[in-house]
Amino acid sequence: MNHDAQIAAIYDWVVDGAPGTSGPAELFGELCERVRRAGIPVDRGLSFVRTLHPDLMGRSFNWAPGRPTEVREASHEVLASPMFLDSPFSEVTRTARPLRRRLLDPNTPRDYEVIRSLESDGFTDYVAIPFQFLSGEVHVATFATRAPEGFDERHIAAMMRLCRPLSRLAEILALRRTATNLLDAYVGRNAGSRIFAGNIRRGDVERLQAIVWFSDLRGFTAMSGEVSAEKLVATLNDVFDCQVPAIQQNGGEVLKFIGDGLLAIFPMGSEGVSPEERCEAALRAVDQAFVALAELNAKRGELTEAPLSIGLALHAGEVAYGNIGGGGRLDFTCIGPVVNVASRMEGLTSKLGRRFVVSAEVAKLSRRPLVSLGKHELKGVALAEEVFAPPAE
Repeated sequence: MNHDAQIAAIYDWVVDGAPGTSGPAELFGELCERVRRAGIPVDRGLSFVRTLHPDLMGRSFNWAPGRPTEVREASHEVLASPMFLDSPFSEVTRTARPLRRRLLDPNTPRDYEVIRSLESDGFTDYVAIPFQFLSGEVHVATFATRAPEGFDERHIAAMMRLCRPLSRLAEILALRRTATNLLDAYVGRNAGSRIFAGNIRRGDVERLQAIVWFSDLRGFTAMSGEVSAEKLVATLNDVFDCQVPAIQQNGGEVLKFIGDGLLAIFPMGSEGVSPEERCEAALRAVDQAFVALAELNAKRGELTEAPLSIGLALHAGEVAYGNIGGGGRLDFTCIGPVVNVASRMEGLTSKLGRRFVVSAEVAKLSRRPLVSLGKHELKGVALAEEVFAPPAE
């Protein structure tokens, strides 16, 4: 098969959705491999695609012959960094025009650090090609070679041609990832995957056994009348930053922020994890959250700011997990008596002088020593609930 026929076959493969690949990293790696087999001497491929995510600005896919494509994520701060501003990516995304640096030519500008670095590493030619989404966003794919003669014009034309269908396929994959990112960020990882899988009808409900986490910032009402809205939001974010990573790192899922409150679950009986192990994971998350809160308060103390305190309760049992809402506005959350009891138990923490308490159901699963704090009447709950806590705090 001649060169033109090989490029046409690669073009059709991309147009058909790159069958045989399972994601953007594998797609870009396979594209580079096929281009290389077609006689284009690519020794380094790098693509950069921006995304919509609260924490991430985009992802890069770095390919070299004989190794898997490396995926890196970049934060929003990268956009304003000297590293990004002084790069071909910045110029190409701004101008939407290709950029080439033929390093065999002594008159070619060595105007970017990456160009100088590639030259010192033995590369002879470099091209950055824009691919534009229908939204108008410009993303970039770059190719470099160590071939003694560099790329010829036929190579450049072929790569430019292939980036046309690549832009459509990359946009589809980027939109799918954006949807997943936003669902994970706003409704939680497991809830997001369920929604994306089609569980979007109002009334769709799954019943599961879970440990329910409910926490609340103490003194929030008074604080909201004393500080600016910006300061209040920053404080809430700081408090949630103490809890969310701990919950997620231990297998839990944050479902909802309710003002200054946080609702999360640790599903039991899934992924081969026993209820006792899940209980220990939830308690480990509690430990980590309070350690993070202590570190936050130490920093606040250095700024002469008042320390923050949260109350936290764990309860275990069956919850209903699904879609509720009306009028085209749905929420994916969990409801049920277990959730109600957990929220009422959290209200006991201040009264009992404890940072956190657990129910009898959690105490039965726990391998840690816990002492009973007695039975207590809870608003809206028919029977008094016995609560437990560590022996001493």
